[in-house]
Amino acid sequence: MEDLADFTLDEYIESIPEFVRVAFSIACVLVGFSFFFVLYRVAHRPREILPSEKTYETIEQNKIRKGRSLPSLNDDSEVYLSVIIPAFNEIKRLPIMLTEAVDYLNAYRPKGDWEILIVDDGSKDQTTKVALDWARDRIDKKTLKDDQLRVCTLEVNRGKGGAVTHDADGASKFDNVSLLLEALQAREVDGLGIAGGSRAHMVSTDAVVKRSPLRNLLMHGFHTFIRVLGVSHIKDTQCGFKLFSREACRKIFPVMHIERYAFDVEIYLIAEMLNIPVQEVAITWHEVEGSKMNLVKDSLNMAWDLVLMRIGYTTGMWTLEESRHLKGS
Repeated sequence: MEDLADFTLDEYIESIPEFVRVAFSIACVLVGFSFFFVLYRVAHRPREILPSEKTYETIEQNKIRKGRSLPSLNDDSEVYLSVIIPAFNEIKRLPIMLTEAVDYLNAYRPKGDWEILIVDDGSKDQTTKVALDWARDRIDKKTLKDDQLRVCTLEVNRGKGGAVTHDADGASKFDNVSLLLEALQAREVDGLGIAGGSRAHMVSTDAVVKRSPLRNLLMHGFHTFIRVLGVSHIKDTQCGFKLFSREACRKIFPVMHIERYAFDVEIYLIAEMLNIPVQEVAITWHEVEGSKMNLVKDSLNMAWDLVLMRIGYTTGMWTLEESRHLKGS
């Protein structure tokens, strides 16, 4: 028998019976097809937006007004700044956060050319009622206008991305929005730009050092995964304090696939693919009690979403075409 070292790879393959080669090729195709089929079946897909979720409630003439249609991103802008505050079971922390936000906005934009939209992400408590009661009180005190604070209630919880970015915990100091506005205006090109709050400068502070070893380990592992994914230029993808130009929203949100905690990573990944300028801004941040994050479970979900994202965009299974669930929104 001839030594295998004397064979070239092509000669070795040719020496294998044809039926074996054909069977092997078919097996590879079937395995590949099965892999992508299973991946497609288990991959998270955003659910359809329900008709009621395209409406909002507000306070006007001291009464709750329901069923008003939410504006579309495709409409012309009516205000200078829209503040989106997703909330899930936030009856305790929401009023504190709203007070800080409205006090700052009244000082920063006294013309009142701003609005607040609270997205109640399927709360089990009275988050919507608390928000509207708070708005009525501020309108009575002449520090808020009619219809300036709106509440959109999602019938079923959609997760971090479905409710857009982060919960109403007030961990970021709201007056830092001026830093984001300044950075966005400096970085914006052709109406496109994102300014993202960053806590990367706080890595050696007590807020981070005093976290549990498990949480810090998972944090460093996540950041390593992010670099492998290709978003190495962003030091803090998960900070929920972000500012988008209207045109950037039009380009990014309709093509997204992730609704859970990896939502932020996909934002930056799509921005990079579409050449949308991004500027990170160091902000003031502190740890807030009452986090709804299940450390182990949510870390595993996030890792899975990152794997899906990598495979989805690499293979072309995910594209930058408008998602069916967001068309016309």
